[in-house]
Amino acid sequence: MTSLTPPFTEDTARATVQAAEDAWNTRDPHRVALAYTPDSVWRNRSEFVTGREQITEFLTRKWARELDYALRKELWAFTGDHIAVRFQYECRDADGQWWRSYGNELWEFDQNGLMGRREASMNDLPISEKDRRIFGPRPPEDHGRPFPIA
Repeated sequence: MTSLTPPFTEDTARATVQAAEDAWNTRDPHRVALAYTPDSVWRNRSEFVTGREQITEFLTRKWARELDYALRKELWAFTGDHIAVRFQYECRDADGQWWRSYGNELWEFDQNGLMGRREASMNDLPISEKDRRIFGPRPPEDHGRPFPIA
């Protein structure tokens, strides 16, 4: 994932959020980890992760259990070297149960545009397959389009 360098403008913040969404939708832990500083610190739900190696391990575990993962991110706010996003993703578990996860992330970037801190809070909602609304990566014509809360 390529992020732009701070200080962010609205355009560069939006581009950074879209780049993050695109990278996470590859489900390639090694590619995603390169967007973070070597000593990046994460809080993801109740798990704490430090450094690219742990990020890669975390994402490998995540995408092994969250099958058919598809994500949407939306810029919430930005200032200087910080971006806040809201997100939703859908996936299914090994038993075939579909889930929609709703959350917020706080991001802090270094001067090179790498993320040094990520704090994510989220909630999961079981959904039926017929209630799915996220099917793979976002098509370019939908970039920047807000998504519904519920």
